[in-house]
Amino acid sequence: MDKERSACSCQSGQNYDDCCAPLHQGAAAADAERLMRSRYSAYVLQKIDYIVATTVPAQQHLLDKRDLLNWSRNTQWLGLDVLRHLPGKQHAQVEFAAHFAEAGEARVHHELSAFVRIDGRWYFIDPTVPLPTMKQPCFCGSDKKFKACCGQFFK
Repeated sequence: MDKERSACSCQSGQNYDDCCAPLHQGAAAADAERLMRSRYSAYVLQKIDYIVATTVPAQQHLLDKRDLLNWSRNTQWLGLDVLRHLPGKQHAQVEFAAHFAEAGEARVHHELSAFVRIDGRWYFIDPTVPLPTMKQPCFCGSDKKFKACCGQFFK
């Protein structure tokens, strides 16, 4: 069965066409949980341009698309558990457990991810690439210092 017509890999209980496909095609996620689920699905489907596009714009140039694609291709994706969603107007967090296997070894990536809303769209804040210093202006354009804005999730 075609992956895009089967149950969505984000574990929403919907099929891909009705769930993550519209987001992968450019629709805005309604909230941080939907964005996080669509990013997991994008890894499963090797939609690396989507992973980059849904990361905070100021971080996008820091992402290595080739490494992301290799990891996506060489990983067996086993499932996603959303443990909690802490919504907010400008910032949100999503705690999840992503289940996968690498080289035949089952693993779990457990994370409390941070998200920021910029111009009406939600973005993932990637903690694996350099973040602004706490005293620099925040990269989300809020006119606040990073420590008083997005940096609150990385202390």
